[in-house]
Amino acid sequence: MKAIDADTFLRLIRGQTRGPAASLARLGLGLCSAVYGMGAAARNTAYDRGWKRSQRAAVPVVSVGNITLGGTGKTPMVEWIARWYRRRGVRVTLISRGYGHAGGINDEGLILEENLPDVPHLQDPDRVKLASIATTELEAELIILDDGFQHRRLARDLDLVMLDALDPFGLGKLFPRGLMREPIRSLRRASAVVLSRADLLEPSHRELIRRRVRCTAPALPFIEARHAPIDLLDGEAQTYPLDELAGKDVAAFCGIGNPEGFRRTLVPLCRRVVDLKVFPDHHLYGAGDVRALTDWAGSMGANLALTTQKDLVKLRTATLGPVPLRAVRIGLEIMDGLETLERILEPLSPVRDAVPQSTE
Repeated sequence: MKAIDADTFLRLIRGQTRGPAASLARLGLGLCSAVYGMGAAARNTAYDRGWKRSQRAAVPVVSVGNITLGGTGKTPMVEWIARWYRRRGVRVTLISRGYGHAGGINDEGLILEENLPDVPHLQDPDRVKLASIATTELEAELIILDDGFQHRRLARDLDLVMLDALDPFGLGKLFPRGLMREPIRSLRRASAVVLSRADLLEPSHRELIRRRVRCTAPALPFIEARHAPIDLLDGEAQTYPLDELAGKDVAAFCGIGNPEGFRRTLVPLCRRVVDLKVFPDHHLYGAGDVRALTDWAGSMGANLALTTQKDLVKLRTATLGPVPLRAVRIGLEIMDGLETLERILEPLSPVRDAVPQSTE
C-alpha cells in the first residue's frame, strides 16, 4: 500500500477530501483508531494498576509532552524550563527519544544544543538508561524528559502537557482517524496544561478550551503561553534584529508539525508572505531540495527567504541563490499563570546546604 503525504492525510481526516473513496478510507481509519485506542488503554491501565512499573531516576524528572500529534510547542517549553532551573544554579540534563534523527541528534536536539550550550542533551529510545547516564556520568540534579507524556516507563515528578491553541484536541479523534495520541481523559494524570500559541485566539475561545479541560480534570492548573519571535539567525549562527523584516516580501518554508502557526507568526512581522512551502515534519533536506528552494525563492520575487530554526539547523546555508535565508528564532513567553508554573517547578530544585555564618 502506497503511503500518502502529510497534507493529503490531513485533508482526508478533516473531511476536506470528498467522495465515496474518501468516505470509505475514513471508515477504515476509524476502525484502526478503535484498535489503537484499545492498545493505548490497555497499556495505561497496566501502569495505573501497577501491573507494569515505572522506574524512578535518582533525581527529579520533569516531563513535557502532549496528547496530540504534531507541533504543540514542546521544544520552546523545554528550553524555557531548562533556563528557569539553570538561573537557579541547577545542573540540568535533557533526555529524549530522538524521533526523526538519522544516525545523530535530531532537529529539535540541534536547536536545544544551539540555544542551551551549557545543558547536555541525550537521545535514545531507552530513556531509563539515559536517566542513569545523566545522574552517574553528567551529575545531573534534574532531568527534563522531552515528549514524555506517553513514555511511562520512566517515572516523573511533574507532567506538563502542551495543547496547541490552533487544534488543542486533534479533531477529537484518536490517530489515525484524528490526531490524538491519547483520549482527553488522559489529562487526569497531568500536573498542568500549557496552552501554546494562546495569543492567536480570542480570550473567549481560550476560555472554551479551559472549560473543556476542566470538565475532564477540574483541579488541573491551566497556563497560557505564546511563541514570541526573538531574533533572526542565518546559517552561520549570526543574529539579526526582527526589524530587518519590516517592509519585506518574504518567501517562507518549513518542515514542522504546525506550519499554520509559523505562518501566523510571520504575518505581523513583514510586509507580505508571498508564499509558504510546506515539507513533512522532520524533513531531511538534500541537495535537490536546496536547488528547488533556490529556484522557488527566485521565482517568488522575494527580498528574503524565511524558515524555522528547526529547518535551518539541517540546511546550514546563508542564502538561496541571491536571496538571503534567515530563520525566525522563537522563545516561549508565559501570558497567564506564571506564578502557578513557578510554584509547580520550585519544589524540585535541590536543597542547597546553607553556608555557615561567621561567628567572628
